[in-house]
Amino acid sequence: MSMTPTAHNGAKQGEIAKTVLMPGDPLRAKYIAETYLENPVLVTSVRNMFGYTGTYKGREISVMGGGMGMPSVGIYTYELFHFYGVEQIIRIGSAGALQDGVKLMDVVIGMGACTDSNYAYQYGLPGTFAPIADYGLLAKAVDTAKAQGTHVVVGNILSSDIFYNADTTVNDKWRSMGVLAVEMEAAALYMNCLFYTSDAAHERSSGDLGWRRVFKKKKKEELVERQGSIKETRDRRNNTKDKATVTRVSRHERES
Repeated sequence: MSMTPTAHNGAKQGEIAKTVLMPGDPLRAKYIAETYLENPVLVTSVRNMFGYTGTYKGREISVMGGGMGMPSVGIYTYELFHFYGVEQIIRIGSAGALQDGVKLMDVVIGMGACTDSNYAYQYGLPGTFAPIADYGLLAKAVDTAKAQGTHVVVGNILSSDIFYNADTTVNDKWRSMGVLAVEMEAAALYMNCLFYTSDAAHERSSGDLGWRRVFKKKKKEELVERQGSIKETRDRRNNTKDKATVTRVSRHERES
């Protein structure tokens, strides 16, 4: 824990609480800190990834952005667990609903996180690892949401490396396996957490703060439109393959 500040986090040792709320967007972190925390203090702003520490109902809490995707959140959560002694990270944000039963503004809590990422490669495991949330923290989140009268859905989610997927059937495949929603960070958070034996739960919203994001649930006509757009893009790419090759050659010549 002596390696602080880090190249990615300007906070000094002791400036980050044991419990961290982590939205992806640093401006969401700023909003949460200034709206819900008492006496919030900006403790890091490296690369404009804002992190604040304050108190909520007398308890010290930090809130920090984690960026988009598993490589980004993997760096921040690794350092928080490994260098700053953080014990709990609760990721909060939005997700794309995959099941008809998941409605706009529902709170989805990821009990497990499927993934198309190669993040677990680093552990050298002789099989497929299933990243899961800490049950104790997950249960507290569910109980808190129910006590607030907030509809909560618990189950499997998908952490994907790809936002604009060329395979237009991919969501249907995950939906057929009962996956509730898709996002881009939970699996890396869970793996970092489990590898460093700290608590973590991945909530699609924070019941403790009463702060919720609108889910990006696509209508069927929007999906059809997007699929058509991807097909058109693929066709244009195929039709201009020779031109793209020439462009690459020209770039190589300029570099030479």
